[in-house]
Amino acid sequence: MSNINPTTLQNLVATFTEEYNKFSGGNNAAGTRARKALQEVVKFARDGRKAIQEEKNSRKASKN
Repeated sequence: MSNINPTTLQNLVATFTEEYNKFSGGNNAAGTRARKALQEVVKFARDGRKAIQEEKNSRKASKN
């Protein structure tokens, strides 16, 4: 679970928010960056879920 850090997720969301606001203001290139930021959030969430599940399973195994 070493690479799972809530601050990282907050930074990814902040990046998305900033780029989305620029996109909403009419900057089409920021839309591409906003989509990229969302993809990073998805990747982080997927990896985080996997790491948490692995940790949970290892804790369960060590109790037996």
